[in-house]
Amino acid sequence: MTEAASPPTDLTVPPAPAKERRRLGNLRVVWGFTRRYPLQLLVAMTALLVSAGATLWIPRTFQLVVDHGFAAGADPDSIGRYFEELLLVVLVLAIATAVRFYSVTWVAERSVADIRAAVHRNLLHLPPQWFEENRPSEIASRLTSDTAIVEQIVGSTVSAALRNLLIGVGGIIYLFALAPAIASYLLIGIPLVILPMVVLGSRVRKLSRSSQDRIADIGAMAAETLGAMRIVQAFGQERREATRFEGAVDRGFATARRRALIRSIMTALVIFLLFGGISLIMWDAVSGVASGRISSGAITAFVITAGLVTGSFGALTEVYGDVLRAAGAAARLGELIAVEPDIAPPANPVALPQPPQGAIDFAHVTFRYPTRQDVAALTDFNLSVAPGETVAVVGPSGAGKSTLFALLQRFYDPESGEVRVDGVPIAHADLADLRGRIAMVPQETVIFAASARDNLRYGKWDAGDDALWQAAQAANAADFLRALPDGLDTFLGEGGARLSGGQRQRIAIARALLRDSPILLLDEATSALDAEGERLVQDALERLMENRTTLVIAHRLATVRAAGRIIVMDQGRIVDSGTHAELVERGGLYARLAALQFNDAA
Repeated sequence: MTEAASPPTDLTVPPAPAKERRRLGNLRVVWGFTRRYPLQLLVAMTALLVSAGATLWIPRTFQLVVDHGFAAGADPDSIGRYFEELLLVVLVLAIATAVRFYSVTWVAERSVADIRAAVHRNLLHLPPQWFEENRPSEIASRLTSDTAIVEQIVGSTVSAALRNLLIGVGGIIYLFALAPAIASYLLIGIPLVILPMVVLGSRVRKLSRSSQDRIADIGAMAAETLGAMRIVQAFGQERREATRFEGAVDRGFATARRRALIRSIMTALVIFLLFGGISLIMWDAVSGVASGRISSGAITAFVITAGLVTGSFGALTEVYGDVLRAAGAAARLGELIAVEPDIAPPANPVALPQPPQGAIDFAHVTFRYPTRQDVAALTDFNLSVAPGETVAVVGPSGAGKSTLFALLQRFYDPESGEVRVDGVPIAHADLADLRGRIAMVPQETVIFAASARDNLRYGKWDAGDDALWQAAQAANAADFLRALPDGLDTFLGEGGARLSGGQRQRIAIARALLRDSPILLLDEATSALDAEGERLVQDALERLMENRTTLVIAHRLATVRAAGRIIVMDQGRIVDSGTHAELVERGGLYARLAALQFNDAA
């Protein structure tokens, strides 16, 4: 994945034609979005043709001005006509350029917005398994940096390349019409000017990408250090972090210095070759004027057009590298759009029974996580939970407790066996219907960078304020929510930075309660609460668990002592089951865990 995320590194040697077609063919992804707007594309192309034509017409008007305006005995009244024509051409050029810029930019921005939306829409349907194998930070980079590259190629590079191509080809034709012999010299000189731009320009682009990588390293390092400032200062690592950051800055400077050196050499060579060639051509041209072979106006038009042609072909040498970068970016974005989830709704889903009951069955389930195939998370696992029953699941870390929740919500499919809700295998049910019957409070609370209101109603988006406050009250969150500066409209910060850990968890509990689903999953839902908050929330949960099927993952056994049934898991199997008293009396794994925790508490 890292390789795919890197831009091309060798533009000096062109790739093989078949390989090149494959790489450039990735731009079809972008074209698929831009062609949705044919009217804007037509306007942009029309403006492009007009602006290129107007640009090439300017040297012609200068020729007329010089030949007729500076000639001996020129009529002052007729001179004005040529300048009026020049001003008209400039006006047309200005308007056409403005229309082209707006139209192309509109298409680029709209296409990139559509690409971002399409990528994000597809990502929302991918299971957690996919995100275990693909780094979220890299995915976020594709949504930002890769789309920015595509935006640049659509919004400026392509239209500028077409404009330069039209000007270059049209200019050469005009040059041969003006002075064929001199134009032939120019065609020989242009490659000599472009060659160092291609060779050294490739090196500059490599160093530019390397410089961008160094800048990214600097940014990542700064973000990491600033985000962990308390740890840095608590362990007295300020000097070490400063030295590490300065090293990254120095590496970035060294790369930038090499890039500046090569660019300076390239600039010097191009200036010498360009103006040296123009000087030699002008030498021959002035001799032609002296001998009467060519007019002064034609020489003026020739010089202006030659500058336009040289500049156009020089700019085109930069385009190929940008297009390859855009092709790579488009390929990476296309992968995200095209990837299909392994967990997909069935073509003909079986309807879950109405009204919901909340029965849960794990029948002979064996499962391994895709990234950990060597160890079975569950092995021939069997568990039936009756509607309205509360079952606590305990066991050491890695026993498979959280896997039950992941399989029940169908984030993964088991290797063998099946999971059923209300008698229907969940692999045959509609995903939205299945997950709509489940509410969950995870151990690691997720608070979005939004208002308290939006975070609460994530459990039920159409809930009114009365329902929000009722859920908050039940979760012991109402008091601190009312104390916020703007109440429910208070922005909670990224990850709920403005709240304590206990407050964040109480909002997550209120969110699950608001969902009012027949199945409730609690993953140590009171772990971040103080003693008083835990008691109040536990009381509320006990009332709300009535008439609901509840699975409780517990690490602290004190929170599940009153559960009607406790199952003890170890190495993906149920090793014991019963009430707290029964399990302690039998003296198995549960009894050992209970002895450790309750003796420590004592």
